[in-house]
Amino acid sequence: MSDRRTFLLGATAAALLPAPAFARAAIRRLFDGRSLAGWTPLGDANWRVEHGLITADRGGISFLVSRERYRDFDLRAEFWVSEDANSGIFLRCQDRAAITADNAYEVNIFDRRPDPTYGTGAIVNVAPVAPPMPRAGGRWNVMVIRMLGDRFSVVLNGRTTVREARDGRHAEGPVALQYGAGIVRFRRVTLRPI
Repeated sequence: MSDRRTFLLGATAAALLPAPAFARAAIRRLFDGRSLAGWTPLGDANWRVEHGLITADRGGISFLVSRERYRDFDLRAEFWVSEDANSGIFLRCQDRAAITADNAYEVNIFDRRPDPTYGTGAIVNVAPVAPPMPRAGGRWNVMVIRMLGDRFSVVLNGRTTVREARDGRHAEGPVALQYGAGIVRFRRVTLRPI
């Protein structure tokens, strides 16, 4: 076999193999559509699965906390909340027994927040949402959150609500879904490690 032919065959074979450095991590489904497997409830909300949806509509401030911890990732969540709902997605939680906006990053879902600076689409105490604050109540929404090192971004229904915030307090931790008031439903919740 000629050197040229050997080179071409080797180059072709190499091009067909996935390169580990460029391969994308697999997307993880955090909610299987049937159960709360992989989540630990915290608080007294009535979290349950109904018609393939994670649902809560009674109780005090409560959470569903992922059993696994995550560092850098893209998280995508589809959710529906009533107009009076108070909810959020907490990331890199430092204390899974006492979750707050001070020991985790809270991406807020709260259309009626008294101070709209950190209302729906903001990262509470880190990155305010630019006016006008988006509204999530009464419809299905898609939120995409990127956490990469100390940089974060949030996109809600195709609108960037946080372009690139920076904060280095919390490097890793579980994800938590919040119930605070109203009706809160999540359906597809996926995470792709970066």
